[in-house]
Amino acid sequence: MIQKLSICILFSLIFLQKISAKIFHIGSEQEFKSIQSSLAPGDEVEIKNGNYMGWSLSIDAKGTVVKPIIIRAEKAGMVIFSGNVEKPVFNVSGAYVFIKGIDFKNCVLTKTGVLIEFSTSNNCHISNCNFIKNQVKAQFTPLVIISGNGSNNVVEGSSFISNIDNQDVQVRISKDSYPKFTLIENNIFRDKNKVSWPNGNGGECVQVGQDPVLLGNQKPETTVRKNRFIHCDAENEVISNKSSGNKYLNNYFEANDGELVMRGGHDCVISDNTFKGGTGGIRVNGTGHQITNNKIDGIKTAIRLMYGMAKGKEEIGFYIAASDCVIKNNQISNATTGILIGDSKDVDWTGKFDTKRYPSPVMQNIAPFNNTIGDNGFKNVKEEVVRK
Repeated sequence: MIQKLSICILFSLIFLQKISAKIFHIGSEQEFKSIQSSLAPGDEVEIKNGNYMGWSLSIDAKGTVVKPIIIRAEKAGMVIFSGNVEKPVFNVSGAYVFIKGIDFKNCVLTKTGVLIEFSTSNNCHISNCNFIKNQVKAQFTPLVIISGNGSNNVVEGSSFISNIDNQDVQVRISKDSYPKFTLIENNIFRDKNKVSWPNGNGGECVQVGQDPVLLGNQKPETTVRKNRFIHCDAENEVISNKSSGNKYLNNYFEANDGELVMRGGHDCVISDNTFKGGTGGIRVNGTGHQITNNKIDGIKTAIRLMYGMAKGKEEIGFYIAASDCVIKNNQISNATTGILIGDSKDVDWTGKFDTKRYPSPVMQNIAPFNNTIGDNGFKNVKEEVVRK
């Protein structure tokens, strides 16, 4: 009897939650701000179909796992933000806030502009949004940022197409804060032309960490999986890993002028990815990475293990030599070199970085070491494993 009563009370509470949830129909920034303080678990904010400019919203509302707060387009693809962006359009610091079906097209971002930022948020989602032909005016400016000491935020099912001079998704790591367990999944990154910046940097599709030299040991444990990267030519790093403990799984790369790059950090997993054509496969610095079960076809050099200025997890080096990595069960075909052990030997970086900020030797003269390489398959590869 008591058990039946408890079940009845539970279902009653759920029913009351459902009938108490509200749907707010809004068509302006001011209308959004007028209902913002009253948002409760289960509420939905429906943005009316239309074109919008100049919004800047800070959202600290808190939903729950069963009753998230949803901010969505009236009809997916029919709510479009464009124009100049000087502040975050959506800056979310709450919990279980889901942004769905909104397009950002032809936005022009200043250095302080961002389209969506999850800042110290928890369990928030960006879903089925489109980011198309947006342009930034300052180098290293991302469209989407995950930052602060939040956790379990998700960017999923969205498209990043033909954006200009920007980074697409950035997981931001500072000395004092960084998000944990970010998931970037089932997105498409496509048709990204070379950046116009003189040094050719600042055009990553996904960047996890920004300072691999001093902050590469931070462990955000981000997962990047089941994404597609096609004709992404903005810079040499399609994905740039600059921190530790991250996973890159089941992604598809086709005809990109760039690589999946372990620029810094340690103990990452790069597994079950597919590469077809383009200029690069996987580039490795750092210690303890697991590189397994990847398929790499039609790339001149499939996997590169790099020289460094320092070694291990404690020494400071602008580049850390690849060491204690496992490279197994990868299938490499139609390449000049399958696995290159020791690229960038004796490269001199004198005058190319600030040795006061980064107290690192300038010569890239420490060879890769203690790496386990075996059980890889090669087909139509001129030189399977080369050591320099």
